[in-house]
Amino acid sequence: MSISPLKETIPKLDPPNNTSLHPPPSPSTHRTLRRLKSAHVLGSSVSQPSLISQQHKQSLNRNFSPTRKVTNPPPGAHTRTRSNSDANVMSPALSSPISRRPQMKRASPVEGSTLDRLIRDGPTEGDLERGLESMRLKILDQGVKSDGDGMSSLRIYVWLVLLNAPVLETDEYLSLIHRGASPAYSKIRNDTFRTLATDPLFRRRVSEASLIRLLNAVAWKLHDAKGERSEVQMRLTNTANIYGSPELQHATPAKGRSRATTLTNDGSDAGKSEPGTYVQGMNVLAAPFLYAARSEAEAFIAFHQFITTECPGYVRGAMDGVHKGLALVDKVLAIVDPKLSLYLIGKGMNAELYAFPSVLTLCACTPPLPEVLRLWDFLFAYGAHLNILCIVAQLVILRNSILNSPSPTKILRSFPPLQADIVKEVTLTLVKKIPDDIYAEIVIHAK
Repeated sequence: MSISPLKETIPKLDPPNNTSLHPPPSPSTHRTLRRLKSAHVLGSSVSQPSLISQQHKQSLNRNFSPTRKVTNPPPGAHTRTRSNSDANVMSPALSSPISRRPQMKRASPVEGSTLDRLIRDGPTEGDLERGLESMRLKILDQGVKSDGDGMSSLRIYVWLVLLNAPVLETDEYLSLIHRGASPAYSKIRNDTFRTLATDPLFRRRVSEASLIRLLNAVAWKLHDAKGERSEVQMRLTNTANIYGSPELQHATPAKGRSRATTLTNDGSDAGKSEPGTYVQGMNVLAAPFLYAARSEAEAFIAFHQFITTECPGYVRGAMDGVHKGLALVDKVLAIVDPKLSLYLIGKGMNAELYAFPSVLTLCACTPPLPEVLRLWDFLFAYGAHLNILCIVAQLVILRNSILNSPSPTKILRSFPPLQADIVKEVTLTLVKKIPDDIYAEIVIHAK
């Protein structure tokens, strides 16, 4: 989260807003990048600048939100809105300690403000804290306006703001694509073809080639960051060897070399927390970003920001954040519903057996996709760590069916269709029951 809110009271959710929706633009007119490269020719060059590159020098209008002002195109020109993925970075000075609970108390929203107005014009009088608070409350009470397929021209910009996504020039994304196959390319290709394979909405709107390009670009970005950290570590090690670190001062040369190797490799805490470039499950995590975004560049910067700031522990080789999350699912369920917890344990069912996909993908593995998007609006507004409570909320909703079933494995093999509004409402009631120390564990488990 860019600015973690503080929680004091829990509001009751108002009935869903049934106001008329603005029809979103067709994704087919907003995915020009997909025609640049196929999945098999990532490294080939482009003979002419892309449309977005030609629009690169257009004047920008950025104030708090990533919205741009686009001039009218000449007759016959392509009318696709330029990628708005280069959102302004929120001021880190407004950040609050992550161990605090999100504040969901009622507050008088900015007068006359709506989500689209907040994104377009920014907060009244430049008050970022009040603007973000108003945005969160509107997401909680009304949600992001979308059609029956979950398509919204506003959602991706709300996500970019809430994730505090940095500025990204689209040419930077294109340069990552033009580098060709990353070291993780074969692993990516092994997963992309089965990403949300049974979801007709996703398969109709997002091509496999688009998903491959995005994941390959992210893999290059993580690969470069990993190389930079290795170079910094090497320079620090060389400096220590030249001037003599305390560990080496009284050691023999052979022992000194051995100790230096241990310090920089096996015994390095940084080495243990090094993120990989791709792990299985990142394909499903990336899918909603591509579905909601109006360009691959927007999806790229939002997804990269999410996995590197919100849940880096989920994409490490050992997936330690996911396993911590699974342990917390068991722990939270034992707190909020001891009877249900004991029944599942008695059947030999802990969270590792049924909740692994839901933890890893923030419930994106549970259809339908429009409901996943609505749940993600809530998670990005108040903290992705609340996904742990959302999973427990789904168990509580299924409580009677589970307790009355002699074999709950059949019920939990695949969760019933997601109902975002009900899950959110139950989650907000569960927040009150979690002790502060357990809640602090939930907040940091994915870091």
